[in-house]
Amino acid sequence: MWHRFLALHAHVEHRLSAALQRHHGLGLSEYRALGFLADAPRNELRMQELADRLGLNQSSVTRLAARLNAAGFTYRDVCEDDKRGVYTVLKDEGRARHAEATATYESTLGAALEEAAPAGAAVAALREALGGSLG
Repeated sequence: MWHRFLALHAHVEHRLSAALQRHHGLGLSEYRALGFLADAPRNELRMQELADRLGLNQSSVTRLAARLNAAGFTYRDVCEDDKRGVYTVLKDEGRARHAEATATYESTLGAALEEAAPAGAAVAALREALGGSLG
């Protein structure tokens, strides 16, 4: 069962990544980072918090944040309380790009799970775990 789930996960991640890149110029981690920032209080997260939520190491999240900054989706801010702390803050442009990409993400996720329907039990278990939700 676990191997089927891992194969399903790889299939879905590949489909999501390709669709987001093709239609919105975003990588999957970039899309998810924008979503985490949109949901965060004051639309900002410390770099370590963002790394933890994305499951990335510090070096990878630093490069990801630099790409988001260069694209004009976020900006970097220094923590007032701890000058060593650095925040990534969502800009309106980043919120808009994430909102535009969400429909593509959701439709691609649904299609990828439907394609994997022969995996049967793994898809059913995933849908059950998500409470019928795909997001």
